[in-house]
Amino acid sequence: MKKLILLAILTVALSTTNTFAQSGYKTALGLGIDFGDGSTLVGPSVKHFFNSHDVIQGDVLFGGDATWIGGFYQYHQSFKEASELRWYLGVGPQVALYDGGSTFFLRPIGGLDYKIKTAPVSITFDWRPAIQLSDGSDFEPARFGLGLRYTFK
Repeated sequence: MKKLILLAILTVALSTTNTFAQSGYKTALGLGIDFGDGSTLVGPSVKHFFNSHDVIQGDVLFGGDATWIGGFYQYHQSFKEASELRWYLGVGPQVALYDGGSTFFLRPIGGLDYKIKTAPVSITFDWRPAIQLSDGSDFEPARFGLGLRYTFK
């Protein structure tokens, strides 16, 4: 039984190492910027790979007299010719908290993630339109994201 458990742990460890070697990094922490029509939002951002394709990203951004808290599920895929560059698509909720209330949004996302091969740095650029779900409805198509994060294996 002990040998079976040890074999299972070793298999998971080796497959995890291979998966994250393909993605370039496992977790990244740094600065997120959301800009476009309206206010520019800036704050901490974290991105975590569960495997080479399934990723979550969380942001706490400040701007426009509000605090914006959001999370995204993202599906990543590498380019064959440039393994450090990946495209991704995803979606997630976001809430804007301001004096006197809150507003909820749904945020589709699509972009590029580039891991600098010689440095522990990831740079992302994405399109992230905002679909307002509360306080009436609205659609803001001209919103973009920029991320600069320190990467961890």
